[in-house]
Amino acid sequence: MITVPGRPGGAAGMVDRLSERDALDRLVGVVRAGGSRVLVVRGDPGVGKSVLLDHLAGRAPGPGCRVARVAGVQPEMELAFAGLHQLCAPMLGCAGRIPGPQRDALRTAFGLAAGPPPDRFFVGLAVLSLLSEVAGERPLICLIDDAQWLDRASAQALGFVARRLGAEPVGLVFAAREPGADLAGLPELAVGGLRDDDARALLDSALGGPLDERVRELIVAETRGNPLALLELPRGLTPAELAGGFGLPGAAPLTGRIEDSFARQLGVLPGQTRRLVQLAAADPSGDRSLVWRAAGRLGIPVRAAAPAVEAGLVEFGGRVRFRHPLARSAAYRSAPAAGRQQIHAALAEVTDPAADPDRRAWHRAQAAAGPDEDVAAELERSAGRAQARGGLAAAAAFLERSVLLTADPARHAERTLAAAQASLQSGAFDAALALVATAEAGPLDEFQRARVGLVRGHVAFASGSLSDAPSLLLKAAMRLEPFDPGLARETYLTAWGAGFVASQHLAGRTSSWRSAAPSGPSLRRRVTRAPLISCSTALLC
Repeated sequence: MITVPGRPGGAAGMVDRLSERDALDRLVGVVRAGGSRVLVVRGDPGVGKSVLLDHLAGRAPGPGCRVARVAGVQPEMELAFAGLHQLCAPMLGCAGRIPGPQRDALRTAFGLAAGPPPDRFFVGLAVLSLLSEVAGERPLICLIDDAQWLDRASAQALGFVARRLGAEPVGLVFAAREPGADLAGLPELAVGGLRDDDARALLDSALGGPLDERVRELIVAETRGNPLALLELPRGLTPAELAGGFGLPGAAPLTGRIEDSFARQLGVLPGQTRRLVQLAAADPSGDRSLVWRAAGRLGIPVRAAAPAVEAGLVEFGGRVRFRHPLARSAAYRSAPAAGRQQIHAALAEVTDPAADPDRRAWHRAQAAAGPDEDVAAELERSAGRAQARGGLAAAAAFLERSVLLTADPARHAERTLAAAQASLQSGAFDAALALVATAEAGPLDEFQRARVGLVRGHVAFASGSLSDAPSLLLKAAMRLEPFDPGLARETYLTAWGAGFVASQHLAGRTSSWRSAAPSGPSLRRRVTRAPLISCSTALLC
């Protein structure tokens, strides 16, 4: 099973993949018959996962079956619920039939309504209910390509749905290089390289002339039968290199070698065409009109697209589509730093600040050559909107970028601590610790130092450092008392919980936190004199 050279996303004659196609065909049959199925198609970049999804998309829409297809895009990993919005936006006409709390959570997550941060459980239930409603009209198969690049909030919601499909005629098929924790434990279909004879046939189909047998065997061995590598690596090689003496750099990762091949193809394009392709790579939304508006700002003519289309690197149809994600990556990396800043500045100028403020903020941030308080403040507002939607990882990303653009020492410290807290809440513990270390390198007041200790204590508890967590949390609580009694009380309770857990696991050993802890009556006084908080907050860690 291969992809036609020069045609993004196109499928051609099938080479091997009989067992994989049979598995997908069986999935379609089950869904058409009224059952539900989930499958994670796993394999290296370029091994043919997307082409297998092409096959499924071509088979499924037969009698009475609907297909919804979306793809994770690396630059959108920081935009909360971006992948989920891709999938669900065309189905929102059915949202009126799902329970009110779920509908409200989904609308808030998508920025269609104002409200408190949506409960992740309700968002997951809302997506499950919405897919069930749509499938009630016609069996539904959802294809999620490049799942490793979904934003965290979308990946969590879709993983939740995948584990709860019941009798609904819904199929969920994910394609991923290496499934993350959100897809762990789901049924998998591993896709490896082609057999040697199929690899030779595919390689020959990509070449216009004879190939030295030794070179052919070297390429087949080095690529390990990876279809994209077989098609792309020989491109740009001279006849002499193909005739003999051609060696692939064995130390370079396969992904890097494929990307280098795309970079060589980009290198021979006219300058205006390269610039246009780099521009298209910088905004993964696929919005053709947006790309052309930005191209106009940069003085790139429409005719510049033709050489890239003819080379098969990118399509400028209803949407902008690259031949492969690695082609997009190679295009973006090929632009010099100053060129990327100009591209992002043009994209920011043509992005509607009312309809898509967060994407505009991100482009403005990428365009900034140095500290910029206006952009940093805009990123901070984007982080607030992301948190309101429940996008904690997105909020952390916006705040981290905001830190880099902040020159004022006081604002820098405050934003760094906010980014550390957001990273902690999103489960990015290493990032949280790196950020508090950055904060400690600058001037901090006593309240900020107490918050540094609080983050360290929570990270220790959440990551299982039970011997350290109670004392770290206790010290943080004591330092917080003069500034935020409510937070101090919450931290004392968390320290108590951490100490209890530690005592169960460290029975018979002396826990270092006990020597630092106030006595029982003293601790009770410290806890009870702060305002009352909810049990759920008190136990949060």
